[in-house]
Amino acid sequence: MNESVIKKTAEFVKDHLEREVTGHDWWHTERVWKLTLRIAKEEKNVDLFVVQLAALLHDIADWKFHGGDDTLGPKLAEKWLKKLKVEEETISHVCEIIKEISFKGAKVKSKMRTKEGMIVQDADRLDAIGAIGIARCFATGAKLNQEIYNPKIKPKVHKTFEEYKKAESTSINHFYEKLLLLKDLMNTKTAKKIAEKRHKFMEQFLDRFFKEWNCKD
Repeated sequence: MNESVIKKTAEFVKDHLEREVTGHDWWHTERVWKLTLRIAKEEKNVDLFVVQLAALLHDIADWKFHGGDDTLGPKLAEKWLKKLKVEEETISHVCEIIKEISFKGAKVKSKMRTKEGMIVQDADRLDAIGAIGIARCFATGAKLNQEIYNPKIKPKVHKTFEEYKKAESTSINHFYEKLLLLKDLMNTKTAKKIAEKRHKFMEQFLDRFFKEWNCKD
């Protein structure tokens, strides 16, 4: 039963996210799914059914591309899982993870309550950093009509989710407003270890970027 639900959900998400161009596509979802399982193997007493469903459905309707509506993703996930006759307790847990998974600003604390939620959140955040994270950052920035960089627009420390959603920014600023912060926000030891190398690569990229920007290299 569980394997069938996971397989059908993977197919559903793959179809739903076809031709998505911001890096919040099926391939992102598949990587998060794989990372989730990798991290879960290092943890004890983890509900693998919940973490897999949450990983697969976590970006089914990202708020950034739906007018800032962070309720749509959990609603679509709930509708899909009810169609598959998944137990209410599992649906509730999965939807809770989807609701809380997103980064909501530097000063906004995560509300992840369960180990399952922390694992999926770590996997999602790992895919936001490193080489792939850099590529996704600029793809998303273009979709949101953001400049690559503008020295006149300074990075901000957002105190609320609403402030974070509405702030004017650039792709380079996004590193300072979110991506460089993620290493220290990982929940699990496995994710923290993986994050170290990815974080370092982003620092090297930014160093090179600013040397070229200032015509010094």
